[in-house]
Amino acid sequence: MAVSARDDDSTQRAPEPVAGGRHRKGGQKESKESKGGALHFLRESAIIVVSALVLSALVRAFLIQAFYVPSASMEETLLPNDRILAAKISTRISGVQRGEILVFRDPGGWLPDPESSSPGVRSYLRAALTFIGLVPSDSGQDLVKRAIGIAGDRIACCDEQGRIVLNGVPLDESYVTGPTDQVRFDIVVPGDSMFMMGDNRGNSRDSRYHLDVNNGGVPQDAAVGQTVLTIWPFDRFSVQSIPEIFGNPALAQGAPN
Repeated sequence: MAVSARDDDSTQRAPEPVAGGRHRKGGQKESKESKGGALHFLRESAIIVVSALVLSALVRAFLIQAFYVPSASMEETLLPNDRILAAKISTRISGVQRGEILVFRDPGGWLPDPESSSPGVRSYLRAALTFIGLVPSDSGQDLVKRAIGIAGDRIACCDEQGRIVLNGVPLDESYVTGPTDQVRFDIVVPGDSMFMMGDNRGNSRDSRYHLDVNNGGVPQDAAVGQTVLTIWPFDRFSVQSIPEIFGNPALAQGAPN
């Protein structure tokens, strides 16, 4: 049977849109999907940020930590306000080695009591940023000096040329600024301790000035980590390695009888 063109057209024509009907419902659905996508993006971003902060805090706690250099006691090796990185993991695994530059906590009486300050938003924010490792530590209770001797070492000051004598071996310390012989001594470093001295010997209140307590030795458990890098200012970027003089095999034989 023949079908007229008019009838054919009517069967193919799409229904007229109804105001306030399906088109409005579709728009609401698209709006909900858009909001859902935004919430999903925010949730994913929050997870990434929190994960990064947690990872940063873990790295700071167990691997490396940034510090300010608090004083001039390590000039010219380190300058005041240099930013340095201390490797905690190496100290925990292999202990303290002769010649390392170490960040360590005040064993007691080396630093004045920190000034009390009223807590505020800025102090809380700084503490939080320091905790997660985004800001270098500047607690006022950390020191940076070089480990000249470790447990069992005999250290004397000084020979005729003003050099430290370590286990019978005079040390030619090219990195030292100023004279070393302000305090004369001849001691053996107590067990589980380290004898710390600044490179700027004329401006360093170090183990030499605390001989009445533990022969000047700092407990090794006060060590925070070995200074491995100077990272700021950028023009001072450098690796802080152990000087070659501490590789002398005679030093490893310990104190002479």
